[in-house]
Amino acid sequence: MGHIVIFLVCLLPVAAQEPRPQPIAFSHKAHAGTLKLKCKMCHANPDPGETMGIAAASVCMQCHSAIKTDSPDIRKLAAAAKDKRELAWVRVYWIPSYVNFSHRTHLETGNQCEDCHGKAGERDKLAREGNISMGGCMACHQTKKASIDCGYCHEPK
Repeated sequence: MGHIVIFLVCLLPVAAQEPRPQPIAFSHKAHAGTLKLKCKMCHANPDPGETMGIAAASVCMQCHSAIKTDSPDIRKLAAAAKDKRELAWVRVYWIPSYVNFSHRTHLETGNQCEDCHGKAGERDKLAREGNISMGGCMACHQTKKASIDCGYCHEPK
């Protein structure tokens, strides 16, 4: 009986959240929306492909060494890049360790970032808006005719 309750709770959608404070202001609307930068320009997908990275300050400085250099946030960014320090970005989405998930596999099968992450290119500040609960994932798998077998996303015990 306890397993049924846990399963049902996992199917509930995760409520949308307010944007979380970040170390510097960053607008996906400006970068991905107005400038049309592709997600992968800032979010690398290192092997084996499960996670998407968050850009190092040095990546941002490829453009910002000449753009908005007088901005206090860009000065913080430049200092981090110079000192080879990572910015302490606050993660908006995370996947539990008991879920086998590969960003690469999803991207290679034609999924788009906004399928899970919402319309980030329209947001100045990001908040979790995509439903990445088990129920959200299962609904997407059913729509796209992907397996909903438990072992597809979870290790058998």
